[in-house]
Amino acid sequence: MDESTPDPEVSVALVDYGLGNLRSATRGLERAGASVEITDDPEAFAAADGVVLPGVGAFREGMENAGPLREALTAHAEAGRPLFGICLGMQMLLTSSEEADHEGEGEVTGLDLIPGTNVRFDVDRKVPHMGWNELDIERDHPIVEGVDGEHAYFVHSYYAAPDDPDAVVATADYGVDFPAVVANEAGNVFGTQFHPEKSGETGLRILRNFVEYCADR
Repeated sequence: MDESTPDPEVSVALVDYGLGNLRSATRGLERAGASVEITDDPEAFAAADGVVLPGVGAFREGMENAGPLREALTAHAEAGRPLFGICLGMQMLLTSSEEADHEGEGEVTGLDLIPGTNVRFDVDRKVPHMGWNELDIERDHPIVEGVDGEHAYFVHSYYAAPDDPDAVVATADYGVDFPAVVANEAGNVFGTQFHPEKSGETGLRILRNFVEYCADR
């Protein structure tokens, strides 16, 4: 991959459902060479080369806000097109989360594109986990090309626990090894628990990998 010449023709739909870190995510994707449209229009998802689902906040609120877009996001993924979840957006790709139960709100169903649940850190460390952690690549996937051993920035209290161990692409350590990057079996649906848009050159490499992946589809 030639990092100096990202493809300016790649279009990315950045999902606006009221909880995303849209400004910094847009800047990061544009630096990576994408043309970005912030949108809640399912037709824009269909027209884009790739869709990014950002997110900051609680799982229940995320799924409630994104509820009207569930069908369009699922259709996009099932068509084999790139869908990239960031932080809460990654957790929303899974089936469920302990967060709603922990808050006394009952069960909430995620997008179920990567079967599994999100669990709360049960470690003798401060929660939420905030800071820089090293990425340990567990298996090949285009999104993590060139970042093994690099550091990324995390802010979270819950982490993904996929049903299929092969869904784990990369891990990080915070008293327990937890998934830092996950992907579905087909490889077109994936997410990072960390914020690439806040992770310096490592994050920019991840976003460039995403743009290139979209260009190659």
